[in-house]
Amino acid sequence: MSPLPASIPALVRTRVRAAVRRPARLTPEEAEARTLLLRLCSLLLQYPDAELTTARPVLTAAVETLPPSPAAEDLASFTAWLASEEPDALERHYVEMFDLRRKSSLYLTYYLHGDTRRRGMALLTLNQRYKAAGWDTDGGELPDHLPVVLEFAALTGTGAGEAPLRQHRRGLELIHRALSDADSPYRHVLGALLTLLPPPTEADRAAVAQLVAEGPPNEDVGLDPYGTYGEGEFAPPGTFVPPIPAPPTRVPPRPTSCTEGPR
Repeated sequence: MSPLPASIPALVRTRVRAAVRRPARLTPEEAEARTLLLRLCSLLLQYPDAELTTARPVLTAAVETLPPSPAAEDLASFTAWLASEEPDALERHYVEMFDLRRKSSLYLTYYLHGDTRRRGMALLTLNQRYKAAGWDTDGGELPDHLPVVLEFAALTGTGAGEAPLRQHRRGLELIHRALSDADSPYRHVLGALLTLLPPPTEADRAAVAQLVAEGPPNEDVGLDPYGTYGEGEFAPPGTFVPPIPAPPTRVPPRPTSCTEGPR
C-alpha cells in the first residue's frame, strides 16, 4: 500500500508511476475527483494506526476539496467522526468492525467464494490482474483487501481498474449493510464507494439477502498454510485456507525477585 501523505498534493499520488487511463465519458476534472475519492476511501478503510491518525487534518482537508456530491457528504460525515475520536477508541472500533465480524470483513473474495478452494484461485487471478497492469503491491495485504482493490481502481481507472469492485459489488453491499446495522461510522465510507458503482440489480439484492441468511460458501480445505503473499508463493487451490490471525502480543511477567531472570 502507498504510504500516507504529508500534504494534499501528496495524497493524489501513488508510488507506482503509471498513467491513469481517463474514461471518455468523464471530464478531466471529474476523473480527478473520482480518483481522489477512491484513494480517500482506500486510506480511510486502513487500520487507524499512528500514521493515519496523525494525518486526520490532511484527510479532512482533502475531503473538503471534493465537488459536492452524496459521496463527498458521506466522507465528510466520516472524517468528522474520525477527527473527534481518541486514537485508542478508533483502533478498538476498527478491530471490532472488520476483524471480529464475518459480515464486515474487508477481504472481498470471502463473500464470493467463502472458505473454499476457489478462493485461492481468485486471489491468484486478482494478483495477476495487478501485475498485468504494471502494478506490484508491497505484499503487506492479500490482493482482495478492500483498500488494496481501491488503490488499484484509483490508479488504473473506471474500466479495468474498477472491474474488481463491480465483480464484488454484492460483498460490498453486505459490508455496508453490516456496518449500517452496527451503526458504525464506517458505513459512510462504504456508502460513498457504492455511489460510484452501477445500481444493484434484483439479482444482486437477492444474492445479498442470501448472504445475510446463509453466509458465504464453506468447505473443508485442510489446514495447510497458503504460502506467503507477495513472494509468489500461492499454494495450489486445493490447499488454500484463509490466514490464521496471529495470537495477541503479551508482555512477559516480571521476575518475582532480583535473583530471577532469563535463563
